[in-house]
Amino acid sequence: MSMDDATRPAAAFDEAYIRSRLTRMHPISAVDGSVRFSQGDHVLEPSLRPLMEGLTLRPAAVLIPLVLHATGTTVLLTRRTDHLRHHAGQVAFPGGKIDAEDDGPVSAALREAEEEIGLDRRLVEPIGQLDAYVTTTGYDVVPVVGLVEPNPMLTPNPDEVADVFEVPLSFLMAPENHHFEVMNYKGHERKVYSIRYDGRRIWGVTGGIMRLFYDQVFA
Repeated sequence: MSMDDATRPAAAFDEAYIRSRLTRMHPISAVDGSVRFSQGDHVLEPSLRPLMEGLTLRPAAVLIPLVLHATGTTVLLTRRTDHLRHHAGQVAFPGGKIDAEDDGPVSAALREAEEEIGLDRRLVEPIGQLDAYVTTTGYDVVPVVGLVEPNPMLTPNPDEVADVFEVPLSFLMAPENHHFEVMNYKGHERKVYSIRYDGRRIWGVTGGIMRLFYDQVFA
């Protein structure tokens, strides 16, 4: 990222600027065109790669919803409910497994966003896909970047989502806000990306995908 980009005010992360970075993303497609294992949890911890390569990967997709406010673009995120079996209470993008009836990653990401937070897919313009992100839990996640009209009416699913909130894109894309934390995974310490904003911690797979978004599109 150039010095001009690194110091861009929030309002400068507008639709025109985001569209100017489209060539850094994969085009919208029903097929994931990224190179497998180019991105994932193993990037920070290469020792994880042999373990992950032995997994049967399950295709998944998440939506990176960029809300186009006049004062600057924000990213719409959720906090998962505390009773969920996996990743309870964690901050996440809307998303999940790609089902048989889905027409690829984009269809799955939009469907999951509707199911989880009631985001009408007609308010979302998918503009690009990032490299697939492989997780230690065996998911092959395609992040889909979508532009969202401001102030969408949302109806979070109380079984899955405890809260929905927005974070300025300018804050999330500032590398000085990207930190490392150490967590225990199957008896081994491993590093993960972590971003803290307004008392919230964006970390793990969500933090890793956020860093991927920066590296691939804005760095």
